Amino acid sequence: MNLKTPMVPIGKLEQDLPSPNYDFHVFYYNWFGNPQFDGKYIHWNHPLLTHWDPKIASGYPKGRHSPPEDIGSSFYPELGPYSSKDPAVIESHMKQISSASIGVLALSWYPPSMNDENGEPTDGLVLTILDTAHKYKLKVTFHIEPYKDRDDRSMYNNIKYIIDKYGDHPGFYRHKVSTGRTYPMFYVYDSYITIPEMWANLLTVSGSQTIRNTPYDSLFIALLVEEKHKHEILRSGFDGIYTYFATNGFSYGSSHHNWPSLKAFCEKNNLMFIPSVGPGYIDTSIRPWNNHNTRNRVNGKYYETAFSAALLVRPEVISITSFNEWHEGTQIEKAVPKKTGKTVYLDYQPHKPNIYLELTRKWSDKYSQEKEQWLT
Repeated sequence: MNLKTPMVPIGKLEQDLPSPNYDFHVFYYNWFGNPQFDGKYIHWNHPLLTHWDPKIASGYPKGRHSPPEDIGSSFYPELGPYSSKDPAVIESHMKQISSASIGVLALSWYPPSMNDENGEPTDGLVLTILDTAHKYKLKVTFHIEPYKDRDDRSMYNNIKYIIDKYGDHPGFYRHKVSTGRTYPMFYVYDSYITIPEMWANLLTVSGSQTIRNTPYDSLFIALLVEEKHKHEILRSGFDGIYTYFATNGFSYGSSHHNWPSLKAFCEKNNLMFIPSVGPGYIDTSIRPWNNHNTRNRVNGKYYETAFSAALLVRPEVISITSFNEWHEGTQIEKAVPKKTGKTVYLDYQPHKPNIYLELTRKWSDKYSQEKEQWLT
């Protein structure tokens, strides 16, 4: 056998795609629509949100965006104002996520027939996303949004629904804990709006709606915004915390300098600490009055600083905000330069449209190398 013979390429999928890092989770949104697939634009035509103080509100524009030229984002996607239903878009997204060496997407999720105030129901897309993710060796976990009347009882029913319907899919994510057992994992957005006593009904062994030691037992990760939330999260019976916001300095949880003490608190109380890193933040296309929270990308330096801060606390998992939250300008998805009549969109120049995917891959490699040393 001639060992010099080149290997036959195993299809296009395998070419140049790094192996997935299942400790890197990216927040993924499937709420976008366009006329071709949905009969209208959804989310790209986001309204301009009004400031709660009428005096301030009067100084800013109102109305909504008018795609395809004018979209609810300060950046413009390489795929244009796409539909989350478009199979070619889902395929491109999974390929992009895979190219970044990310292993898990945390899918924004509302129960069937429910949706966010600017969107439409999306649970019907989950199977296609699972199928396509699996093709690229990716896994899918769920980011439970604050749907109407989210309480202990409805959460139990919804977790049961998700696990019964999707739990046997090979693309469904399960996290391995120190005992060697694996559990589904759920990120719970805005968990703090529900009182700890209600969460404890669901998440503690003696709770009236307990999910513990049932076939639906899982890892539940709470959003920490303020410092006091850490005590509430503990009382609630959650398994860990994440920080979501890509805005260093915006909240206690999203401020990098607080991560060491949060990690220490988690270690002491047997919780997972999952810091969230992001490439920047700008939501002035939907909150025109909010420019004090803008975080400039500094050509990728902001993102690398966040990764550097995350690695310092040796986290078991790092979450990334976000793959495609275009409204808040946290996306790592490919964006392109674009000028229209009124608007000049921000872009990733002088870098290529995939710069943030490349940087993610770089830090995924770095994380994997460092993690080996932590464990020895």
